[in-house]
Amino acid sequence: MEIFKSTITGLIDTSGFTGLSDIRCIIMILLSFVLFYLAIVKQYEPLLMLPIAFGMLLTNLPLTGLYHPELWDPATNPYFAPTYVDAGIGGLFMSVFTPETSLDYGKVLHEGGLLDMLYLGVKLQIYPPLIFLGIGSMTDFGPLIANPKSFLLGAAAQGGIFFTFLGACLLNFFDLSGIGFDGFTLKEAASIAIIGGADGPTAIYLTSKLAPQLLGSIAVAAYSYMALVPVIQPPIMKALTTEKERSVKMGQLREVSKIEKVVFPIAVTVIVSLIVPSAAPLVGILMFGNLMKESGVCDRLVKTAQNELMNIITIFLGITVGATAVADNFLSWKTIFIIVLGLIAFCVGTACGVLLGKLMYIISGRKINPLIGSAGVSAVPMAARVSQKVGAQTNPSNFLLMHAMGPNVAGVIGSAVAAGVLLSVLG
Repeated sequence: MEIFKSTITGLIDTSGFTGLSDIRCIIMILLSFVLFYLAIVKQYEPLLMLPIAFGMLLTNLPLTGLYHPELWDPATNPYFAPTYVDAGIGGLFMSVFTPETSLDYGKVLHEGGLLDMLYLGVKLQIYPPLIFLGIGSMTDFGPLIANPKSFLLGAAAQGGIFFTFLGACLLNFFDLSGIGFDGFTLKEAASIAIIGGADGPTAIYLTSKLAPQLLGSIAVAAYSYMALVPVIQPPIMKALTTEKERSVKMGQLREVSKIEKVVFPIAVTVIVSLIVPSAAPLVGILMFGNLMKESGVCDRLVKTAQNELMNIITIFLGITVGATAVADNFLSWKTIFIIVLGLIAFCVGTACGVLLGKLMYIISGRKINPLIGSAGVSAVPMAARVSQKVGAQTNPSNFLLMHAMGPNVAGVIGSAVAAGVLLSVLG
C-alpha cells in the first residue's frame, strides 16, 4: 500500500499540473488558444500563425523540457561572456545600450530540448534567408523592372520603420518606471520598428540578432498586422487621397524580356551587397531564388524551394518563434508597447507610400494612381490586392494589380535593406 501511495505521489509531483499554479502559464496557454482561433477560424496568416501558436502552447506547458529560455538569457546563463560596447555619442544613449554577448552552443546541444535545437536555426540566422529563397523563387519582378519608379514607392513605405525607431527611442525620455516599464534599448527599438516593413522573415531575422528576448512578441505583432492588411490600409488610403486620384487608370505595363529578368537579380545582389553588406544574407538569397526561377534551367530546384523546403522551414520557424513567447518576456508592458508601436509603424509606412504616390501623381501629370504607393509595404501579394480593391471600388474599370505589384516586390527588397542598415549601425 505504501509503495502504491508513493508511486501516485511521485506521479503527481512530476506531472505538469503542479506547474499550473503559476497563473502566468495559464494566461499564456489561453493566449495560444486565441492565436489558434485567429489562425484556424479567421485564417489570419495560418501557415505561420498556427505553428507560432502551438510553439507558444508547448513552451508554456510546465515541465515539458522542450525549450529552456535560461540557456539563451545572458542574465541567467554563466556561459555568456559579456563584451561591453561603447556608450554612444556623448554618452546620450548610455542607458539604452546593453552588453554584447557570446553563447556556448555546446551547452545548448548537450542540455537543450527539442525546441532549443530547432531554435538554433533562428539564432544562427538560417531560417529567414531560406524563407527568402522560397519567396524569391515564387516572385515575378517583371512589374518592377517594367516600371523602375516603383522602387521609390517601395523605399518610401519603409519610412514607417525609421519613424517608429525614433518613437521607441523617445520613450526612454519619459519616466514610466511606475508601471514597470524601463524603456527600450536601441537594438530593441530597431527590432520593433522593422514591423513597419510588413515582412515577417525580415523582422525575425533582425530581432534574432538584436533583441532575441522580444522575438515572440515581435513575431506575433508582425504577422498579425500582415494578416490585417485589408483592414488597416483602406481607411488610410481613402483618407489621404481624393476620389479623382483613386479613379486614375494607368496604362498597360510594357513586356519585360527574359534577359532583363535574368540580369535583374544578379544586378540587385551586387549593388545591394556593395552598398549594405549586412543585407546580403536576405537580399542575396532572395535574388538567388528568383534567378533560379527566371533562368528556366533549374526547375527541380525551383519546385523544391517553392514547396518542400519552404514548407519545412516555415514549420520550424513558426514553432520555434512561438516557443520564445514565455511568460517572463511576453507578459510585460514591453509587449503592449510593441503592439502599439508596430501598428504605428505599419500605418506610417502605408501613409508614406501613398503620400509619395500623390507626389508622383502630380509630377506625372495625373498618370499615376497614388493608391499603388500603399503596396510599398512588403506584404506580398496582399497589399497589392488591397490597392486593386480600393481602386476598383472608385472606378470599376480600374485594374491596378500589376502596377501595385511593382512597389510591393520593391518593398521586399526595401525592408531587407532597411534591416541591413539597422544591423550595420547597431549589430
